[in-house]
Amino acid sequence: MEKTLTICYKEFGSVAELEPADRELMERAVEATRSAYAPYSHFGVGAALRLADGSVVCGSNQENAAYPSGLCAERTAVFAASSQRPELRDYAALAVAGRDAEGELCEASPCGACRQVLLEYERLQGHPLRVLCLLGGGRVREVASVEDLLPFGFDM
Repeated sequence: MEKTLTICYKEFGSVAELEPADRELMERAVEATRSAYAPYSHFGVGAALRLADGSVVCGSNQENAAYPSGLCAERTAVFAASSQRPELRDYAALAVAGRDAEGELCEASPCGACRQVLLEYERLQGHPLRVLCLLGGGRVREVASVEDLLPFGFDM
């Protein structure tokens, strides 16, 4: 039996079109790209995670010569939030931005491992986690749930 999967998302022409709180979140993700340690890929990624209380935890990718010992920006932010604020494992939105080797902003989206981690935290909190990704040309893609990024994720 063949089935069809439909993924819903919104696309904004620029960061300026976002609601103020989401615009600030994306700006924090863009800022976080500057703290990336990416001497191997030369691709700096920043992530900003808004917690339910409105506070924001940022992360950036951290590479290591002992590949794959590094960590992506999204997991850095989520793991920092979870370890620093375990009583508040309730996340509203995550913004992701990238910066290329020339220092220009570029498209970024969570990798498969990050999608699985984000999905587990989304299921743990019992409600969707919105994800905003910076695209080329300053556009932004928004998915309402990590399920839209990883429709066949798994649980233990």
